[in-house]
Amino acid sequence: MTTSGVKELSAELDGALLEHPDFTPFNLAYSLCPAATVAAASASDVATTVAWAARRGLRVAVMATGHGVTADIDDGVLITTDRMNRVSVDPDARTATVEAGATWGQVIQAGAPYGLAPINGSSSGVGAVGYTLGGGNGPLSRAFGFAADHVRRATLVDGTGAAGEVDADSDPDLFWALRGGKGNFGVVTELEIELMPVATIYGGCVFFPGAAASDVVNAFAEWSVNLPERVSTTSIALLRLPPLPELPEPIRGQFVVSVRYAHLDGAEAGAEEFAPMRAVATPLIDGIHEMPYTAVDSIHLDPTEPVPYHEGGACLSGLPGDAVSALLDVAGPGRDIPIVLIELRRLGGAMARPPSIPNAVNARDAAYSLSTIGLLAGDAASTVPGVIDRIVGSVGPWRTSHDLFNLIGPATRDRISTLWSQADRARLVDIKRRVDPAGMFGAGHTIT
Repeated sequence: MTTSGVKELSAELDGALLEHPDFTPFNLAYSLCPAATVAAASASDVATTVAWAARRGLRVAVMATGHGVTADIDDGVLITTDRMNRVSVDPDARTATVEAGATWGQVIQAGAPYGLAPINGSSSGVGAVGYTLGGGNGPLSRAFGFAADHVRRATLVDGTGAAGEVDADSDPDLFWALRGGKGNFGVVTELEIELMPVATIYGGCVFFPGAAASDVVNAFAEWSVNLPERVSTTSIALLRLPPLPELPEPIRGQFVVSVRYAHLDGAEAGAEEFAPMRAVATPLIDGIHEMPYTAVDSIHLDPTEPVPYHEGGACLSGLPGDAVSALLDVAGPGRDIPIVLIELRRLGGAMARPPSIPNAVNARDAAYSLSTIGLLAGDAASTVPGVIDRIVGSVGPWRTSHDLFNLIGPATRDRISTLWSQADRARLVDIKRRVDPAGMFGAGHTIT
């Protein structure tokens, strides 16, 4: 890249051309060393940058909060969109217009005065747009579906730098692919999404002692099978918590089991539905109560500070006793493994039904998702990927044909090629060839 070329780009931006990235991805295992970094301040900046990169044959990566980075960025152009964070709500239409860099926390706060909530993720610090493009399974999804099911339109910058609106009428094929195909088809600078009529939930999490893991996980597997959709999310997590002073004393430095839960019909109905789980063992901490939706982060209590980690996941057709036993054999109490989280989340409900406007979200037949995270720190760091492979492998007999795009972690070409049916993958490839013939987009999750 020539100095004159960089100066040419810098002169056309509302935002800034950074000599070096002054930020990190959320996963510190990955490094950012692009040839150029553009802190975009507008959709025009994005279009200008993409057109500039296209003329030079450079790949383009996009980052808002950094949660979606799944590979090193060591060439091409990195566009950061965190300055593009405007959110506007139309309470009559029950929609929000969300710029590319806005977090779910900003969308939640914007909808709250009207008693409306988005289908956000388990952490409100995650970027809303990137999460939605990958499908989006969150605390309201069993009741309302995937986040991608509720996108009305997108503003997209394609591989030539041309910007335009995409919806079910203007380009039904591309609109189908955008909602579930992640960032493979250009840079989405804005989404219009539907909001749900939710102001409060009965939810939170309960921590049980690790010694009760077998009883609690088996009870969860039986209890969660026939839950109504008004239980908008529930999951169970095996947590190996560090001895951090900010953690409550009963769980600090302990192996514990956490059951996460949200119910949409108030405290009385929510407590009655959850009663069987409360009766399994004596909780160390019971944090489930009625709360405003703005407190939704208290369900999963996801970390908010970047760390180096490795993750893996799979979707399961069910959670019979044999699957629970297989999982606990490799990851239950007494196993000294460098894995901080293993979560089984109940899927189904509205997620199992196709949306009114079809999209490319996969794995609608899955009953549960498995997610695992291990910290890449200390002497055990090199063993983490292998341990995660063993954990995911332990439930192999119960895996579905396809997995959720947002949960696969670092992806190989072979792994991405099996996310969809052969027909859907062929359709996605054809659409990508049309709008991104040079293969500029996709970063670590490229459909090829």
